[in-house]
Amino acid sequence: MSLTNADVLKIASLARIAMNETEIEAARSQLSGIFDLIAEMQAVDTQGVTPMSHAQDVSQRLREDMVTEADQRELFQSIAPQVEAGLYLVPQVIE
Repeated sequence: MSLTNADVLKIASLARIAMNETEIEAARSQLSGIFDLIAEMQAVDTQGVTPMSHAQDVSQRLREDMVTEADQRELFQSIAPQVEAGLYLVPQVIE
């Protein structure tokens, strides 16, 4: 995709970036290169390729889902400034 200097100037305006003519020309060539790379990547046939979440086939070791600490809810709520129906009450910060 080929960008014009007017396109780059509009992008810079939307991003609130002030650019002179040299910076506009440099940005135009860099952005055009990025768009060319995107077009090249989109041209690759990916039919039959299964999506993956990681480049390597790895999995995390998972621990058993078991309780490791004692229930201290009553202790924590007894020292809280305000509690109602088992919930901590905090001051409103957004009006």
